[in-house]
Amino acid sequence: MAEAISTLISDSETQVVQTAWVVIYSPQTRQRKRFPENCVTVYASEAEARAAARPEAGYYAAVAHGPSRSSEGFRLFYLVRWLD
Repeated sequence: MAEAISTLISDSETQVVQTAWVVIYSPQTRQRKRFPENCVTVYASEAEARAAARPEAGYYAAVAHGPSRSSEGFRLFYLVRWLD
């Protein structure tokens, strides 16, 4: 008997994209709408994200959807809104 497809896919690949409070590292511009996973830190609450933000160093609090795998294979977060 063939193996079920659900056993062939790792749990990390099957998670539903979440909306989260994050801090995004974007030192040059805040015009972008999507950010690679390595530029985003997820926090448990809005207050924690705001406290961790350091705009003078390029770290901004935001709400974002992600991570989502792009067609190029990257894991991306999509900006919902900035928190400032």
